[in-house]
Parts: sequence; structure tokens; C-alpha cells
Amino acid sequence: MTDETPHRVPVLIAGGGPVGLAAALELAHHGVRSLVVEPREEVSWLRPRAKTTSARTMELFRRWGLAGAVRERAALPVAWSDQAVFTTGLLGREITRFHGCFGLDLAGDDLVAEPGQQIPQPAVEQVLREAAARSRHARLLTGRTVSAVQEDDDGVTATVTAPDGTAEQVRAAYLIGADGAWSTVREAIGVAYEGTADARPNFNIVFRAPGLAERVPHGPAVHYWVLHPSRPGLVGRLDLRDTWWCIAQGVTEQEGGADPLGIVRGLVGADVDAEIVATDPWKAKMLLAQRYGTRRIFLAGDAAHLNPPWGGHGFNTGIGDAVNLGWKLAAVLSGWAPGTLLRSYEPERRPVAARTIAEAARNMATLAPELADRRLAGTDAEFAAARPAVAEAVQRTKDAEFHSLDLVLGYTYQGSPIVAGDAGGRLPHRWLAPGDSLYDRLGRGFTLIANPSATGAAAFAKAAADLGVPLDVLDDPHTTSLRLVRPDQHVAWTGDVPASPPEILRRAVGHLD
Repeated sequence: MTDETPHRVPVLIAGGGPVGLAAALELAHHGVRSLVVEPREEVSWLRPRAKTTSARTMELFRRWGLAGAVRERAALPVAWSDQAVFTTGLLGREITRFHGCFGLDLAGDDLVAEPGQQIPQPAVEQVLREAAARSRHARLLTGRTVSAVQEDDDGVTATVTAPDGTAEQVRAAYLIGADGAWSTVREAIGVAYEGTADARPNFNIVFRAPGLAERVPHGPAVHYWVLHPSRPGLVGRLDLRDTWWCIAQGVTEQEGGADPLGIVRGLVGADVDAEIVATDPWKAKMLLAQRYGTRRIFLAGDAAHLNPPWGGHGFNTGIGDAVNLGWKLAAVLSGWAPGTLLRSYEPERRPVAARTIAEAARNMATLAPELADRRLAGTDAEFAAARPAVAEAVQRTKDAEFHSLDLVLGYTYQGSPIVAGDAGGRLPHRWLAPGDSLYDRLGRGFTLIANPSATGAAAFAKAAADLGVPLDVLDDPHTTSLRLVRPDQHVAWTGDVPASPPEILRRAVGHLD
């Protein structure tokens, strides 16, 4: 083995996309080493894929001190627009619009520590790569692939292969498969996807069109939905210069490849001069892994679930996986939680993915082709006659796609084996002072939020010390009950007077007996 690929590492992560890197950074947040193995030497910039980083993901980035860096790299400032406009063409007539999309309007709101952010996935990935490079605990090895995996009672042995076919062995206590839809790790542990794929084709195009932005009559928007009957789809800006993205709905790979410029011009509604930068045909998939892992191998991100992009949830769901699994692995490897804690990963995260897939599929049920009306492309009188009914249909069927905070912030781990009673939700947020978030006061381990006059806090602190569980006590004069908050900002237990703090803590850290 070379120094680049150490023989042993606590956690090996197959796949260095955003989810794999997020898992490494969560482990590093708790002082645990990991090795991330990624085939790509550099971030792939031509296909931006996900563009919506949710408010919840931005809160998780804030835990690692990266929210500011993500916003600095975003070509579209968060205050630039929170609008989605439905039109007959980018340069055509406006039908209706949505405000406050994707949590982009929540800056300073007590609801969240961070608003959402529009930013292409490669830009997020680059920020995460740079953070891993600065870390003493996370290591990224590029130009290699995890090609085989073998698990035994004491750990995992993985074969790490270079492009020339040379292979080396890496030994790890645990392995995370964040290696995407065609996951080698998922196949190695005998797990299949369950679900379906949408038959309708889609064709993505990235293009440059100097001067186009100045011609758009609708003002700034993060999405422009084109409801033209002959060329339905979406258009949006990748930066505030000349780069755009579009999705042509109902267009096959053959049709798109034959005339991508024609597709762009159809969506714009004019014969613009445009340079085609990249194309990407795809079909939406609604797939969920049968199970999320074994005793020592776990799946995260696209290796565990795939959903349609409508609503912007897929990438964000993967970040949630990484944080949930990361703190639990760190707790086990650091010795303050038993291995049984890891059994809670699947029952907590798989239902979230199932709900996300279902909501994205509902969003997908009504797309631009279903909303288009031929009269919208007709005379002014025909447009005026068709517009009210189309606008009503848009508002009725697409509102949940742009306003999904009940999913983004409201998912809960209630019913988890390590959550007591009706707890399990994300800790309600509030600002203590401008720029001073309640979340910033939480410890890296568990945190007990208690009124200074409440009884029970001292008993919790003693129980945590006896059990070796890291626990910070946060005095909060505004609370009337005790709340035990996990490292991922979800509430594990809440109550007035704890009957048995040791039992509550033991359950929260996975003593499932």
C-alpha cells in the first residue's frame, strides 16, 4: 500500500459526490477519520444536476461552518429572486407566478437558521472538497474506485482500483456506499431497488446566450416554466452572466441530440444565438433500496434512493442521510454508543426517502405538457380566454412543489427505536439575537435544553458523565420543559421531570435492550 491509500481507516466511503463528502465532514465534525474514494479527479461542471440546496441542508452546512462559503460560491445570491414564473416562452406572455419558493425568502426568519440557496451541485461539491482537504480527519482519494467489498464480523475489506487496473486493499471498521445509482456497494451486499421509472423522456441543455437576460420581460426568477404546447419545459439561469439551463419535457435523446439549438429557441420563443455547452438525456426514477445496509456496510444518497427532481429534494435527502449516519458511526467508533445504535439508521432515514419519492412523484404528475393549452400560443384574445383556467390549474397543482417546508423541515423520526414518545422532530429554531442562532449554542454531542430553574438537569448531567455520553446543558429561560437534542438537531426526548435520565440517555444512544 502507498501512503495515499492507508491499510486501515475507521470509515471507508465509496463515492466522493456531495453525499460521500458530507458523510466524511460529519465524521470529521466528531473527530473521526475517514477515507473517501472517488473516480473523478475533478468536479464535473458541465452537468449541474441539482440546483436547489434546501434550508435544512443549509442549516446542516452551518454546523460545519460552510454555509457562508456555499453562499459565496453561488452565482445567484439568495436575495436575487424567490420567484417561479409560468409563461408561454422565456420571452413570451406571463401566465402566473409563485413567490417565496424553496425557502429562499426566509433570511432572518425565526423558522430557520439558514434560508435555502440556489446553487448548482458542482459548486456545492467543490466547497465540500475544499473543506475535506482542510480537515485533519477527512481524506479524499480521487482517480480510484471501490470495485469490490467483503464484510466479516470485525470489519470490511474493500478493493480500491486505479484506471490502469492495479488494485489495493483497504481495511475499515465500517463502509458507506455513497457511490450513486449504479452502486457497486449496493450490489455487493445483495440489495435491489424497488419502484418504477417514468416513461416520459427529458432532455437537459446547458447553453450560453449573451444578451438574453436583458430581453426577459418577467424579471428575476429561479424557474421559468414554459407552457407552450409545442415546446414545453423549464428554463433558468446558472449565473448572472450568460449561462442558462433548460429542461425540454417529452424530448428523447435522439430528438434532443439532433437539434439542441432548436429546442433552446423553442423554449426561449425567439431565434436567439446560443452556444450549446452540454446536453443530458434522462428519465425520472422513483426507486428505494430494499434495505439500507448490513451490520457494517450502509447505503446513502442515490445508492439508497432515487426520486424525480421536481421540488429539488434528492440531493438534500442524501445530505440528511450523511448526517444521520455520520454522527451515529462517530458515536460508536468513539466508544460512547453501542453498535446497536446503527440499527436506527434505516428506520429513521428510509421513511423520509419514501415520503420524498412520493411527493416528488406527485409533483411530476402535472408538468408543463399537461398544463399547456393551445390557445396560450394564439391571439391576444385566445390567450386572455385561456389564461385564467391555466393559471388556476398551475396554482392548484404546483404550489406544493415550490412551498414544501412541511417536508424539508417537518420530517420526524418519531417511532424510531432511539426516540422517546412524540419526540423526533427537528428542534424548533429561533434567533437569540441578530446572527445568533439557537442552533449555534448546541454542543457537538447531545444537548439538554433546560430552564435554569428546572429540576432534572443535574441528574441528566450526572447520568451522561456516568455513561460517557457527551452532553452540554444549555440554559434557556424561554422553555418550560426539558429537551434532549441529538447531534443532528433532532429531539430525542422531551418532558417536564425525567423519571430516569440514565434510561432516557441509554435509549437515545442505542442501547436497544
